[in-house]
Amino acid sequence: FLATGGLIARARLAPNPHNPPRHTPLSRKMAFALQTTFSTALVAKANNVSLSSRSAVAKPAFKVTNGSKTCMMSKFDKWAGHLANDSDDQQDIARGRGMVDELFQGGHGMQGTANAIMTSSDYTSQGLKNITIDGDYYISPAFLDKFTVHIVKNYLDLPKLKVPLILGIWGGKGQGKTFQVELAFKKLGISPIVMSAGELESGNAGEPAKLIRQRYREASDIIKKGKMCALFINDLDAGAGRMGGSTQYTVNNQMVNATLMNIADNPTNVQLPGSYKEDTIPRVPIICTGNDFSTLYAPLIRDGRMEKFYWNPSREDRIGVATGIFKDDGISGDQIAQIVDTFPGQSIDFFGALRARVYDDAVREFIEATGIEGLSKKLVNTREKVDFPKPTMSINELLNYGQSLVNEQDNVKRVQLADAYLDGAELAGSGGTSMPENQGATGGAPAYQAPAPTPVPAYQAPPPTPVPAYEAPAPAYEAPAPAAPAYEAPAQPQEVSSFW
Repeated sequence: FLATGGLIARARLAPNPHNPPRHTPLSRKMAFALQTTFSTALVAKANNVSLSSRSAVAKPAFKVTNGSKTCMMSKFDKWAGHLANDSDDQQDIARGRGMVDELFQGGHGMQGTANAIMTSSDYTSQGLKNITIDGDYYISPAFLDKFTVHIVKNYLDLPKLKVPLILGIWGGKGQGKTFQVELAFKKLGISPIVMSAGELESGNAGEPAKLIRQRYREASDIIKKGKMCALFINDLDAGAGRMGGSTQYTVNNQMVNATLMNIADNPTNVQLPGSYKEDTIPRVPIICTGNDFSTLYAPLIRDGRMEKFYWNPSREDRIGVATGIFKDDGISGDQIAQIVDTFPGQSIDFFGALRARVYDDAVREFIEATGIEGLSKKLVNTREKVDFPKPTMSINELLNYGQSLVNEQDNVKRVQLADAYLDGAELAGSGGTSMPENQGATGGAPAYQAPAPTPVPAYQAPPPTPVPAYEAPAPAYEAPAPAAPAYEAPAQPQEVSSFW
């Protein structure tokens, strides 16, 4: 076919002087396509290269004459990028726009075959989070050590060792668990797949369990491509735990616990529901945060499946976090230690709220300068960025703002309106008042006072159990020796009557 291709092409395409062809656009395109096909075939024959070869190496130019047209193979292959790229077909289609003659493309405009059905954003996981924390914040050494050891152990192939897949970080509210985890992820260069407690419940039975498996496999695909990844579940106890007897326990709560147990037992074989294909995937460490893991299903938090870490920041940790918060405000280390010691019972987020409260005066000045009626034009759909000068902070000002925050906390605990409203209707009529501090004062009755909180006694170790003094064991019981019978004189024979 290759040997006679030029003759056939010349015979079919040779001009006829008696019947000149009509050169329509379609005929010209078909003739050009046929000539190019034969030319390419002859060049491939001359170079001893098959037409299906995927080699992207540039070849020198060759002149080939097939009887109808002299053509030349270019040194540069315009499809070389496709030959060296093994990406998705949808992306290759979009990349080839304008490089193929319209004769070989179906449809035009957005319906053409050069338009990809999917976009690049469709290939990105919805749970992938890039940690973008500006600034150098404090990471607790104990926290970072526990976090890093767990991640590394799950990536290592340790022989004859059962490594827990889940790391459960739990502790009090506002202690910075999630923020410390994000700082650790950033330091390790990991972009985790993130889930929240709200995704652990759904109106459809089985959806949260399916989502956990899907997110786990997405993280596994990232690891398969050569980049570290992990699955991060925020507030696991809020979504899958039982907060007292009034919490409704649904089938989704049960399946979330069961799914996490199954993944912890088989971390390299996680299938979506309905798929039973045995394929091995990379192991993905799971990080969970929560406030009280005792509300979870007990078999889930056993030591073989979950490694537990109680995060209770020490005084040094609290000072380190506060130093990172106030480092750009001219507050010295001794002053930061004074602030931490002045409010010893407060959580970590208290110091962030304290710094935010300092900006209230600057915001009030901005409102007064702009006017309440002109705030909308300044804050919404504007190209001018509102720039606030950095306020000056002093230790006395911070202590005053901190005391105001503490007073608001005390008001929440002191004025418990639910106790008064649920016990009876408190109306502002002849026998009531709408002022919380005066409720119950009408008619000489004392004002309502919330009961004083019962002080929690400090933990005291139980007194040691006294060890009794050593006493020699009592001698074994010995049966008394049988007493010798007393001597008895032999009985005298009775006299027999002579009558007998």
